[in-house]
Amino acid sequence: MRLSYFAVLAFIIVATAGLEAILGARVYRKPLRLLLALLPVLGFFIAWDVYAIVSGHWFFDPERVTGLRLGVVPLEEIAFFIVVPIASLLTFEAIRAIKRWPVADDEPRP
Repeated sequence: MRLSYFAVLAFIIVATAGLEAILGARVYRKPLRLLLALLPVLGFFIAWDVYAIVSGHWFFDPERVTGLRLGVVPLEEIAFFIVVPIASLLTFEAIRAIKRWPVADDEPRP
């Protein structure tokens, strides 16, 4: 059970893996843009987690996490704030590609 949080994250990654290659989501092709999208999410929610953990508002079941932490925040929680936004972006961009919605940049859609 110690890796169950990572198992959920792995499922999310596997479930959205084909969206980049098959549907042309183009999320990984622009790493700087991806990083700029992730930084506000990471900053805000990790700060929120630190506050909530230190204040005793929530905790993480020690039987479900590895015990590795960055400060008081479990590594799995930090991974969550990376994996879920990426999966969301992949899904949105895949839908945009399927629907042929316009894109803000000059790159043509495949």
